[in-house]
Amino acid sequence: MKIDRSKPFNELLGLPPEADIESKTILKKCVRTARVLAELKTAGRLIPNQSVLINTIPFLEANASSEIENIVTTTDNLFRYSSAEDEARDPAVKETLRYRTALYQGYLALSTRPVCTATAVKVCQTLRNIEIDIRDVPGTVIADEKTKNVIYTPPEGESLIRGKLANWEKFINEAEEIDPLIRFALMHYQFLAIHPFTDGNGRTGRILNILFLVQEDLLKIPVLFLSRYIINHKTQYYRLLRGVTEKGEWEAWILYMLDALENTSAWTVAKINAISELLEHTCKFVRNRLPKIYSQELVEMIFIQPYCRIGNLVESHIAKRQTASNYLKSLVDIGVLLEHKVGREKLFLHPKFLKLLTGDSHTFRRYRMSGR
Repeated sequence: MKIDRSKPFNELLGLPPEADIESKTILKKCVRTARVLAELKTAGRLIPNQSVLINTIPFLEANASSEIENIVTTTDNLFRYSSAEDEARDPAVKETLRYRTALYQGYLALSTRPVCTATAVKVCQTLRNIEIDIRDVPGTVIADEKTKNVIYTPPEGESLIRGKLANWEKFINEAEEIDPLIRFALMHYQFLAIHPFTDGNGRTGRILNILFLVQEDLLKIPVLFLSRYIINHKTQYYRLLRGVTEKGEWEAWILYMLDALENTSAWTVAKINAISELLEHTCKFVRNRLPKIYSQELVEMIFIQPYCRIGNLVESHIAKRQTASNYLKSLVDIGVLLEHKVGREKLFLHPKFLKLLTGDSHTFRRYRMSGR
């Protein structure tokens, strides 16, 4: 179907499409992807304190997903201000931290409602930090960043958009005869094609995809670094989106999204395994060097975030303020942590953990300090 990119694509068809979305190639790929995703679900159980995962990998996803939309900051900055968002001055840091918040709030909301239009609205409101709703005015277009040429004009009219969202919502929650991994791929295209908000659609769509996997019990917690693959294959991502819109090329799009899911699931499994190994290693090291202050809770606290504050130990009831300060300084003395002063506050960095999170899954082996 030939479309005029400059005119609203009000003819966008609902889901499921008429194309063969369950070809032999797609179904075989679903089996492989489901196997790796199941490994990720199992790997998450390696770390009993789930806060270690919930407070780390979603930050990597937040940073990468925001980068896709040209909101760029460093992972170090994100972790530095993760528990003191109000202190962050960089707008990109604040906006990326809101992605983490939107993902976590959406995850908690799954206990009361499935992924739906209301979820999308709440996620986008949190991302943008303003009260917004479905688009009700014309003029929204998607244009090439360099040439400014219009690439796509989404549907217009609030009632029309809400109708298409109602179909989207019904499909992802009721079309149970279709493999959830195929629904995962279709829901992402359709949400971006509907483009229900004036801004924030890409990030909102990627959060909804992760929430959908949790909803379908394919993940237990939202710890999938999906945007990593999209960043590495960004040109293909946008080309295939246009391929569906302009040529109905659904199979290529579905296979791309399954590749993204399989690739990032395997990567996340390796990252979780490395975190588990470093956590176990650090527990043994601290127990041997500091037996009087050692506790599992203390070591896990410095794995919840690479930057730890005295207040984190106090709030977790590990120790009162002065004792908590002494504990962290003792960990500095044996080389586990590094102390930084930021204004009036002291931050304690876990350098190996930060390098593991921001590097490859075997980083900690290469950065072993003498005696550790």
